[in-house]
Order: sequence, then structure tokens, then C-alpha cells
Amino acid sequence: MNVPISTIISAAVEGDVDEAVVRRLVAHAGGQTGDVYGKNGKPALRQRIDGYNNAARYAPWVVLVDLDNDADCAPSIREEWVPAPAPNLCFRIAVREVEAWLMADVQTLARYLSVGLSRISADPETLECPKDAMVDLARRSRRNDIRKDMVPRQKSGRRVGPAYASRLKPS
Repeated sequence: MNVPISTIISAAVEGDVDEAVVRRLVAHAGGQTGDVYGKNGKPALRQRIDGYNNAARYAPWVVLVDLDNDADCAPSIREEWVPAPAPNLCFRIAVREVEAWLMADVQTLARYLSVGLSRISADPETLECPKDAMVDLARRSRRNDIRKDMVPRQKSGRRVGPAYASRLKPS
């Protein structure tokens, strides 16, 4: 997708990391990201998808959602969520999670996290839970600040560390 630089594209996403990815993708395509909605998880995004699709009848929209383990394949989720997509809707599903897309850039991720290349999955889309794999990579980082920010504290009950999302957002 290559769009004129003046094109403003609205978006809806599950969370902060997804927003950063969408902003980067829109910029790469030559567009400009407008308002980004959602950021309250998949159930909230699912609840509002009809409204986003309706808005895409009049202006460009991109909606990014993780497949997680909701289905075996992305097309079934697409058909369930948006059976009749508007012409200006770009509905994308990350298999299994957007972290798998980030792991696909092995060189950059290894350098950023200060881990060996061999530690990163050669096929991140086959991982059961890419977010957990990303946290495990951070746990093995040679950088204390990465471990402190991205890895949850023991007995915290959290899946990710306190600055996980901000660490994965490009500056």
C-alpha cells in the first residue's frame, strides 16, 4: 500500500505496542497516522469494529488485532469480525501476536535487546505466545535496564514488566 503523504489514516488497535506498529506501517506506506482508537484490549476493539468499518466508508482506516488463540487462521477471524469490509478499511490480523512481527526483524531485535541471534525464533508466527517469548528474550538480555523494564517482577502476577510497552515502541 503506497499512499500520498497528505493522506491521514485513522486506526484502531488493542494496545500501545500495536499502536506503535501501526504508526510505523502507515509512515512506511507514505501516509500520516491520524487518531488511534481502542487501546483497551481485544474485547473493546471487537465491540466497536462495526463503527470503525462504517467510518472506513468515508475515510481510510487500519485496524490491527492479534489472532492469539481465538482461531486456527486469520481468515476465519476476518470473516467473523468484518464480513463486509468497507472499501477504505485495512483490517489486519497479527499471527499470533504483533510481537511475532517484531521478532521477524531478527537483526534489529537482537541488537536492541542485547541477545544472541540464535535466541530469536526463526519462525515467530509458529510460537504459541510471542509476547511470552519476547519477555523470555528480555530476561536473557545482557542489559540490566531491558531486564528491569520488560520482565515482570517475581510474584507480581503480571505477564510483562512495568515498561514493556514503552520499550517496544520506537522512539
